[in-house]
Amino acid sequence: MRYIRYAILAIIAVVLVSVALANRGFVTLTLLPEALETLFGWNVSIGMPLFLVMLGGVAIGLFIGFVWEWIREHKHRAEMARKAEEVKRLHRELRRAKVKSEEADEVLALVDKKAS
Repeated sequence: MRYIRYAILAIIAVVLVSVALANRGFVTLTLLPEALETLFGWNVSIGMPLFLVMLGGVAIGLFIGFVWEWIREHKHRAEMARKAEEVKRLHRELRRAKVKSEEADEVLALVDKKAS
């Protein structure tokens, strides 16, 4: 199973490197369109290779997806924490009940011994 995972990771790495090599051309990213640039009077531009733009978009999308899922699953994590706390409480209660029953058994054994 470990080798299959390594093979899949190697294939993904080869694909990413080939995409990066095929898209090395520089592109200019601008923050605002030209119409808004004239309205505000400023704009931010940066030049970078196209593959960085593509891989950055994928990374940002993955991050947003992970955060979205983490927020969406909050109710399930909270429910699991509540149930775990209840299980701990019930285990403590069971231990106390066992100790009390053992003490009561010793007393009953002494009473039976004296009665006979």
